[in-house]
Amino acid sequence: MNRLSISLLVIMATFYLSGSSQASDTTSLNPKELLGKHLFFDAKLSVPEGQSCASCHAPEVGFTGPGEEINKAGGVYEGATKGRFGNRKPPTSSYGGDSPVLHFDKKEKAWLGGMFWDGRATGNKLKDPLAEQAQGPFLNPLEQNIPDTGILCTKIKESTYSSLFEQVWGKGSLDCDKNVSATYDRIGKSIAAYERSKEANPFSSKFDYWLKKKVKLSDQELQGLKLFEGKGKCAECHPSKRGPKGTPPLFTDFTYDNLGVPKNPKNPFLSMPVQWNPEGAAYVDNGLGGYLKEAGYKPSQYEAEIGKFKVPTLRNVDKRPSLGFVKAFGHNGYFKSLKEIVHFYNTRDVHGRCEKLSDPRPGENCWPEPEVSSNINREELGNLGLTGKEEEAIVAFMGTLSDGYSMEK
Repeated sequence: MNRLSISLLVIMATFYLSGSSQASDTTSLNPKELLGKHLFFDAKLSVPEGQSCASCHAPEVGFTGPGEEINKAGGVYEGATKGRFGNRKPPTSSYGGDSPVLHFDKKEKAWLGGMFWDGRATGNKLKDPLAEQAQGPFLNPLEQNIPDTGILCTKIKESTYSSLFEQVWGKGSLDCDKNVSATYDRIGKSIAAYERSKEANPFSSKFDYWLKKKVKLSDQELQGLKLFEGKGKCAECHPSKRGPKGTPPLFTDFTYDNLGVPKNPKNPFLSMPVQWNPEGAAYVDNGLGGYLKEAGYKPSQYEAEIGKFKVPTLRNVDKRPSLGFVKAFGHNGYFKSLKEIVHFYNTRDVHGRCEKLSDPRPGENCWPEPEVSSNINREELGNLGLTGKEEEAIVAFMGTLSDGYSMEK
């Protein structure tokens, strides 16, 4: 992301913080949520200054990447330091508050929970994966690049909302000397409070109004829902039914999957210096399995998880500031439209594989090889037998999951 792009995002973040659109009604936030919102949108919390959480998780695109030109290419965002890129597309930061602590569910025979695409924000320390995830980008040299928690704390202490911090957490809670680790935990918990707030999770989509029987879905949208829950097998990982207590569906089961997504050749991380990417263009993202291996788990535990990434919520998956705005999809941003990724789910094992990326447009006649060929889910996607019209219906249904639907439409 260039300096101009960052400046524009700072302006946008200030715009949202001061009051507008989805992230506007600060009067509906309790003090902890409001503190979290200040932290989330504060572009001074980076080195150099200019990048906030919202720079990569903007409300107008469903709290994910707001840069259309970036989305069209690598899908991966530049950090506060020019030329430094992460390795994955920003996931949405909303509707993730119910993700449990990362664990292996013996009944489901699958890993569940955690945050980040690879689950490395396990939640074991704070008993809250969302709060642990919120801490990560501040100290990541490829993201907000703050050298240590003491500097982060000092920046917050010098902010206009420092008094709110102590109002929320108590006098002396903004301690940058004796117990900065506790302050760091409070920072993560505050941001998590905002990310769980009604402002960030309004459940205000057309689908939500339909659940309340306040609006009708179109025939195509209804067909898409039926296919989503049936022939398309989407709901097997993205549950669409209300929870046991009548809670609205989150459209994720918090599990991990290898969909056989191709490597994104435009990912800028592939050309990062050896300091950040020792493998260069040969880099392979091993997802959950890679994290478990690094964390010291046994081969019997991590080998079956190589190449798997967390199942994202589909809420706001199509939320865009304009109809033609391009979003990136998949953990590495390979796909550039919902239609394209649905077509991939449908035909991954039908078209065969492209020998070269210069072959006819992948997806029309072929798909490139998967980045990781082991542990691919072949039961729930790959050859679904959907027609073009049925693919379009599923895409239309997913369009009903965008927050901010107006009853006047």
